[in-house]
Amino acid sequence: MSSFGFETTGDEIAAICSNTIRGKVVLITGPSPGSLGAAFATTIAPHGPALIILASRDNAKLVSVAESIKAIAPTVATRILKLDLASQKKIREAAAEVNSYHDVSHIDVLINSSGIMAVPYSQTTDGIELHFGVNHIGHFLFTNLIIKKLFSTDGNQTSRVVNVSSNGHELSRVRFEDWNFEHGPYNRWYAYGQSKSANMLFSVSLAARFADKGLISVSLHPGVIHTNLSSHLEYTAWPELAEIGRNLALPRFGGFNAKSQQQGVATYVFAAFHESVSMQTNGRYLEDSQVSALEDYKCWGRDPTDAERLWKLSETLVKQEFEY
Repeated sequence: MSSFGFETTGDEIAAICSNTIRGKVVLITGPSPGSLGAAFATTIAPHGPALIILASRDNAKLVSVAESIKAIAPTVATRILKLDLASQKKIREAAAEVNSYHDVSHIDVLINSSGIMAVPYSQTTDGIELHFGVNHIGHFLFTNLIIKKLFSTDGNQTSRVVNVSSNGHELSRVRFEDWNFEHGPYNRWYAYGQSKSANMLFSVSLAARFADKGLISVSLHPGVIHTNLSSHLEYTAWPELAEIGRNLALPRFGGFNAKSQQQGVATYVFAAFHESVSMQTNGRYLEDSQVSALEDYKCWGRDPTDAERLWKLSETLVKQEFEY
Protein backbone atom coordinates (compact mmCIF):
# COMPACT_ATOMS: atom_id res chain seq x y z
CA MET A 1 0.00 0.00 0.00
CA SER A 2 2.87 2.40 0.70
CA SER A 3 3.61 2.58 -3.02
CA PHE A 4 0.22 4.20 -3.76
CA GLY A 5 0.02 7.96 -3.99
CA PHE A 6 -1.01 11.00 -6.00
CA GLU A 7 -0.01 9.53 -9.36
CA THR A 8 -1.47 6.04 -8.86
CA THR A 9 -4.09 5.18 -11.48
CA GLY A 10 -7.36 3.31 -11.26
CA ASP A 11 -6.11 0.79 -13.80
CA GLU A 12 -3.12 -0.02 -11.58
CA ILE A 13 -5.27 -0.68 -8.51
CA ALA A 14 -7.90 -2.57 -10.51
CA ALA A 15 -5.19 -4.92 -11.79
CA ILE A 16 -4.09 -5.61 -8.21
CA CYS A 17 -7.70 -6.15 -7.11
CA SER A 18 -8.81 -8.07 -10.20
CA ASN A 19 -9.72 -11.27 -8.35
CA THR A 20 -11.76 -9.28 -5.83
CA ILE A 21 -13.65 -7.36 -8.52
CA ARG A 22 -14.58 -10.53 -10.39
CA GLY A 23 -18.18 -11.58 -9.83
CA LYS A 24 -19.17 -8.57 -7.74
CA VAL A 25 -22.43 -6.59 -8.00
CA VAL A 26 -21.72 -2.86 -8.00
CA LEU A 27 -24.19 0.06 -7.89
CA ILE A 28 -22.93 3.55 -8.81
CA THR A 29 -24.87 6.79 -8.46
CA GLY A 30 -24.19 9.62 -10.89
CA PRO A 31 -22.13 7.83 -13.56
CA SER A 32 -22.81 10.27 -16.39
CA PRO A 33 -20.40 10.40 -19.34
CA GLY A 34 -17.19 12.16 -18.35
CA SER A 35 -17.76 11.71 -14.63
CA LEU A 36 -15.59 9.81 -12.17
CA GLY A 37 -18.49 7.43 -11.58
CA ALA A 38 -18.45 6.47 -15.26
CA ALA A 39 -14.65 6.23 -15.23
CA PHE A 40 -14.87 3.89 -12.24
CA ALA A 41 -17.35 1.67 -14.11
CA THR A 42 -15.19 1.41 -17.23
CA THR A 43 -12.05 0.88 -15.15
CA ILE A 44 -13.42 -2.16 -13.29
CA ALA A 45 -15.38 -3.62 -16.23
CA PRO A 46 -12.43 -5.53 -17.78
CA HIS A 47 -12.01 -7.42 -14.50
CA GLY A 48 -15.37 -9.14 -14.73
CA PRO A 49 -17.86 -7.82 -12.20
CA ALA A 50 -21.12 -9.74 -12.40
CA LEU A 51 -23.32 -6.66 -12.71
CA ILE A 52 -22.87 -2.88 -12.79
CA ILE A 53 -26.01 -0.92 -11.90
CA LEU A 54 -25.90 2.64 -13.22
CA ALA A 55 -28.14 5.07 -11.34
CA SER A 56 -28.93 8.62 -12.42
CA ARG A 57 -31.83 10.85 -13.38
CA ASP A 58 -30.89 10.87 -17.11
CA ASN A 59 -31.44 7.48 -18.70
CA ALA A 60 -30.02 8.54 -22.06
CA LYS A 61 -26.68 9.36 -20.45
CA LEU A 62 -26.70 6.03 -18.63
CA VAL A 63 -27.31 4.19 -21.90
CA SER A 64 -24.19 5.86 -23.29
CA VAL A 65 -22.11 4.66 -20.32
CA ALA A 66 -23.59 1.17 -20.56
CA GLU A 67 -22.58 1.06 -24.23
CA SER A 68 -19.04 2.08 -23.27
CA ILE A 69 -18.91 -0.75 -20.76
CA LYS A 70 -20.18 -3.23 -23.35
CA ALA A 71 -17.50 -2.14 -25.80
CA ILE A 72 -14.82 -2.77 -23.20
CA ALA A 73 -16.25 -5.90 -21.56
CA PRO A 74 -19.06 -7.51 -23.63
CA THR A 75 -19.81 -10.18 -21.02
CA VAL A 76 -20.37 -7.75 -18.13
CA ALA A 77 -24.05 -7.15 -17.43
CA THR A 78 -25.32 -3.63 -16.84
CA ARG A 79 -28.61 -2.31 -15.57
CA ILE A 80 -30.01 1.23 -15.68
CA LEU A 81 -31.81 2.77 -12.71
CA LYS A 82 -33.57 6.13 -12.85
CA LEU A 83 -32.63 7.99 -9.67
CA ASP A 84 -33.31 11.65 -8.97
CA LEU A 85 -31.60 12.57 -5.71
CA ALA A 86 -33.41 15.92 -5.56
CA SER A 87 -36.79 14.24 -4.96
CA GLN A 88 -37.48 11.97 -2.01
CA LYS A 89 -40.50 10.56 -3.83
CA LYS A 90 -38.35 9.54 -6.79
CA ILE A 91 -35.62 8.21 -4.50
CA ARG A 92 -38.19 5.93 -2.88
CA GLU A 93 -39.35 4.75 -6.29
CA ALA A 94 -35.78 3.94 -7.33
CA ALA A 95 -35.08 2.11 -4.07
CA ALA A 96 -38.26 0.06 -4.48
CA GLU A 97 -37.04 -0.97 -7.93
CA VAL A 98 -33.69 -2.10 -6.53
CA ASN A 99 -35.42 -4.05 -3.78
CA SER A 100 -37.52 -5.78 -6.45
CA TYR A 101 -34.41 -7.19 -8.15
CA HIS A 102 -35.08 -10.81 -7.22
CA ASP A 103 -32.03 -11.92 -9.18
CA VAL A 104 -29.79 -9.66 -7.07
CA SER A 105 -29.76 -10.96 -3.52
CA HIS A 106 -26.65 -9.05 -2.48
CA ILE A 107 -25.04 -5.79 -3.57
CA ASP A 108 -21.32 -5.93 -2.88
CA VAL A 109 -20.38 -2.28 -3.46
CA LEU A 110 -22.44 0.91 -3.42
CA ILE A 111 -20.60 3.99 -4.71
CA ASN A 112 -22.44 7.18 -3.75
CA SER A 113 -20.73 9.35 -6.34
CA SER A 114 -23.45 11.66 -7.62
CA GLY A 115 -23.10 15.26 -6.56
CA ILE A 116 -23.17 18.96 -7.31
CA MET A 117 -20.65 21.68 -6.49
CA ALA A 118 -20.95 25.42 -5.87
CA VAL A 119 -24.29 26.04 -7.52
CA PRO A 120 -26.53 29.07 -6.83
CA TYR A 121 -29.01 28.76 -4.00
CA SER A 122 -31.83 26.38 -4.78
CA GLN A 123 -33.83 23.71 -2.98
CA THR A 124 -34.85 20.14 -3.62
CA THR A 125 -38.52 19.38 -4.19
CA ASP A 126 -38.69 18.75 -0.43
CA GLY A 127 -37.40 22.21 0.52
CA ILE A 128 -33.81 21.26 1.40
CA GLU A 129 -30.85 23.38 0.25
CA LEU A 130 -29.67 21.68 -2.93
CA HIS A 131 -26.09 20.70 -1.97
CA PHE A 132 -27.20 19.23 1.35
CA GLY A 133 -30.28 17.66 -0.21
CA VAL A 134 -28.60 16.01 -3.22
CA ASN A 135 -25.11 15.26 -1.93
CA HIS A 136 -26.13 13.99 1.50
CA ILE A 137 -29.85 13.61 2.20
CA GLY A 138 -30.56 11.94 -1.14
CA HIS A 139 -27.82 9.38 -0.60
CA PHE A 140 -28.79 8.92 3.05
CA LEU A 141 -32.34 8.01 2.07
CA PHE A 142 -31.44 5.84 -0.91
CA THR A 143 -28.76 3.91 0.99
CA ASN A 144 -31.00 3.23 3.96
CA LEU A 145 -33.88 2.08 1.78
CA ILE A 146 -31.74 -0.52 -0.02
CA ILE A 147 -29.37 -1.36 2.81
CA LYS A 148 -30.69 -4.85 3.43
CA LYS A 149 -29.32 -5.72 0.00
CA LEU A 150 -25.90 -4.87 1.44
CA PHE A 151 -26.16 -6.89 4.63
CA SER A 152 -24.45 -10.24 4.91
CA THR A 153 -26.91 -13.06 4.28
CA ASP A 154 -24.74 -15.87 5.63
CA GLY A 155 -22.43 -14.20 8.14
CA ASN A 156 -19.47 -14.41 5.76
CA GLN A 157 -20.20 -11.74 3.17
CA THR A 158 -19.00 -8.18 3.41
CA SER A 159 -20.13 -5.15 1.46
CA ARG A 160 -18.88 -1.62 1.07
CA VAL A 161 -20.57 1.77 0.89
CA VAL A 162 -18.24 4.41 -0.50
CA ASN A 163 -19.34 8.01 0.01
CA VAL A 164 -17.52 10.37 -2.32
CA SER A 165 -16.57 13.42 -0.28
CA SER A 166 -13.85 15.98 -0.98
CA ASN A 167 -11.18 18.02 0.70
CA GLY A 168 -13.87 20.66 0.30
CA HIS A 169 -15.14 19.38 3.65
CA GLU A 170 -12.52 21.71 5.13
CA LEU A 171 -14.64 24.68 4.06
CA SER A 172 -17.48 23.99 6.49
CA ARG A 173 -18.63 21.67 9.21
CA VAL A 174 -22.27 20.61 9.20
CA ARG A 175 -24.12 23.77 10.20
CA PHE A 176 -26.60 22.16 12.59
CA GLU A 177 -27.85 25.57 13.70
CA ASP A 178 -28.60 26.69 10.12
CA TRP A 179 -28.15 23.78 7.71
CA ASN A 180 -30.65 25.30 5.24
CA PHE A 181 -29.08 28.80 5.16
CA GLU A 182 -32.23 30.44 6.46
CA HIS A 183 -30.62 32.74 9.04
CA GLY A 184 -27.65 34.15 7.19
CA PRO A 185 -26.26 34.86 3.75
CA TYR A 186 -25.85 31.91 1.41
CA ASN A 187 -22.36 30.97 0.29
CA ARG A 188 -22.12 28.29 -2.37
CA TRP A 189 -18.71 27.06 -1.22
CA TYR A 190 -19.78 26.76 2.41
CA ALA A 191 -22.87 24.87 1.24
CA TYR A 192 -20.70 22.50 -0.77
CA GLY A 193 -18.31 22.06 2.17
CA GLN A 194 -21.14 21.27 4.56
CA SER A 195 -22.44 18.55 2.25
CA LYS A 196 -18.97 16.99 1.92
CA SER A 197 -18.55 16.92 5.71
CA ALA A 198 -21.94 15.23 5.86
CA ASN A 199 -20.75 12.56 3.41
CA MET A 200 -17.89 11.75 5.77
CA LEU A 201 -20.09 11.63 8.87
CA PHE A 202 -22.53 9.35 7.03
CA SER A 203 -19.73 6.80 6.61
CA VAL A 204 -18.88 7.12 10.29
CA SER A 205 -22.51 6.34 11.16
CA LEU A 206 -22.82 3.41 8.76
CA ALA A 207 -19.63 1.88 10.14
CA ALA A 208 -20.81 2.25 13.72
CA ARG A 209 -24.28 0.85 13.06
CA PHE A 210 -23.73 -1.99 10.63
CA ALA A 211 -20.26 -3.47 11.00
CA ASP A 212 -21.83 -6.51 12.64
CA LYS A 213 -23.84 -7.03 9.45
CA GLY A 214 -20.71 -7.15 7.33
CA LEU A 215 -20.85 -3.52 6.17
CA ILE A 216 -17.74 -1.40 5.66
CA SER A 217 -18.18 2.26 4.81
CA VAL A 218 -15.53 4.84 3.98
CA SER A 219 -15.46 8.30 2.44
CA LEU A 220 -12.88 9.70 0.07
CA HIS A 221 -11.36 12.69 -1.66
CA PRO A 222 -10.62 11.76 -5.29
CA GLY A 223 -8.46 14.81 -5.94
CA VAL A 224 -9.03 17.82 -8.15
CA ILE A 225 -10.08 16.58 -11.57
CA HIS A 226 -11.59 18.48 -14.47
CA THR A 227 -14.98 16.79 -14.91
CA ASN A 228 -18.54 17.89 -15.57
CA LEU A 229 -18.91 18.52 -11.82
CA SER A 230 -17.30 21.93 -12.29
CA SER A 231 -18.21 22.61 -15.91
CA HIS A 232 -20.87 25.16 -14.92
CA LEU A 233 -18.49 27.34 -12.91
CA GLU A 234 -17.43 30.73 -14.20
CA TYR A 235 -13.84 31.91 -14.00
CA THR A 236 -14.49 34.06 -10.92
CA ALA A 237 -15.46 31.00 -8.89
CA TRP A 238 -11.84 30.05 -8.36
CA PRO A 239 -10.59 33.42 -7.06
CA GLU A 240 -13.65 33.40 -4.81
CA LEU A 241 -12.63 29.99 -3.45
CA ALA A 242 -9.03 31.13 -3.00
CA GLU A 243 -10.19 34.12 -0.95
CA ILE A 244 -12.30 31.87 1.26
CA GLY A 245 -9.28 29.62 1.69
CA ARG A 246 -7.18 32.57 2.83
CA ASN A 247 -9.86 33.69 5.26
CA LEU A 248 -10.08 30.21 6.74
CA ALA A 249 -6.29 29.70 6.74
CA LEU A 250 -6.60 26.90 4.19
CA PRO A 251 -3.71 27.55 1.79
CA ARG A 252 -4.42 24.55 -0.42
CA PHE A 253 -7.48 26.33 -1.81
CA GLY A 254 -5.26 29.03 -3.29
CA GLY A 255 -4.06 26.69 -6.04
CA PHE A 256 -4.63 23.13 -7.10
CA ASN A 257 -2.46 20.37 -8.49
CA ALA A 258 -4.92 18.61 -10.76
CA LYS A 259 -5.09 14.87 -11.36
CA SER A 260 -5.94 13.05 -14.54
CA GLN A 261 -9.24 11.19 -14.55
CA GLN A 262 -7.42 7.87 -14.13
CA GLN A 263 -5.53 9.24 -11.15
CA GLY A 264 -8.78 10.59 -9.74
CA VAL A 265 -10.61 7.31 -9.99
CA ALA A 266 -7.81 5.38 -8.30
CA THR A 267 -9.10 6.09 -4.79
CA TYR A 268 -12.57 4.91 -5.88
CA VAL A 269 -11.16 1.52 -6.88
CA PHE A 270 -9.03 1.37 -3.74
CA ALA A 271 -12.03 2.15 -1.52
CA ALA A 272 -14.27 -0.36 -3.25
CA PHE A 273 -11.94 -3.35 -3.49
CA HIS A 274 -8.51 -3.08 -1.87
CA GLU A 275 -7.79 -5.28 1.14
CA SER A 276 -6.42 -2.30 3.10
CA VAL A 277 -10.01 -1.13 3.47
CA SER A 278 -11.35 -3.44 6.16
CA MET A 279 -13.25 -3.56 9.42
CA GLN A 280 -10.12 -2.09 11.04
CA THR A 281 -10.43 1.03 8.86
CA ASN A 282 -14.23 1.19 8.90
CA GLY A 283 -15.59 4.73 8.82
CA ARG A 284 -12.33 6.33 7.73
CA TYR A 285 -11.49 8.91 5.08
CA LEU A 286 -9.26 8.09 2.10
CA GLU A 287 -7.06 10.20 -0.14
CA ASP A 288 -4.45 9.29 -2.78
CA SER A 289 -5.39 5.60 -2.50
CA GLN A 290 -4.47 5.46 1.16
CA VAL A 291 -6.33 5.55 4.46
CA SER A 292 -5.69 9.03 5.83
CA ALA A 293 -4.32 9.47 9.33
CA LEU A 294 -6.96 10.89 11.66
CA GLU A 295 -4.95 14.05 12.22
CA ASP A 296 -4.84 14.72 8.47
CA TYR A 297 -8.49 15.67 8.13
CA LYS A 298 -10.89 17.88 9.99
CA CYS A 299 -12.32 16.62 13.27
CA TRP A 300 -15.80 17.62 12.16
CA GLY A 301 -15.62 14.97 9.43
CA ARG A 302 -15.05 12.14 11.93
CA ASP A 303 -16.68 13.14 15.22
CA PRO A 304 -19.06 10.35 16.35
CA THR A 305 -21.29 12.78 18.26
CA ASP A 306 -21.76 14.92 15.15
CA ALA A 307 -22.32 11.75 13.11
CA GLU A 308 -25.17 10.72 15.40
CA ARG A 309 -26.59 14.23 15.41
CA LEU A 310 -26.54 14.27 11.60
CA TRP A 311 -28.23 10.87 11.43
CA LYS A 312 -31.10 12.13 13.58
CA LEU A 313 -31.41 15.35 11.55
CA SER A 314 -31.42 13.30 8.34
CA GLU A 315 -34.16 11.02 9.64
CA THR A 316 -36.20 14.11 10.47
CA LEU A 317 -35.74 15.51 6.97
CA VAL A 318 -36.79 12.27 5.25
CA LYS A 319 -39.60 11.71 7.79
CA GLN A 320 -38.52 8.16 8.55
CA GLU A 321 -36.55 6.46 11.31
CA PHE A 322 -34.36 3.53 10.30
CA GLU A 323 -34.05 0.63 12.70
CA TYR A 324 -32.54 -2.63 11.48
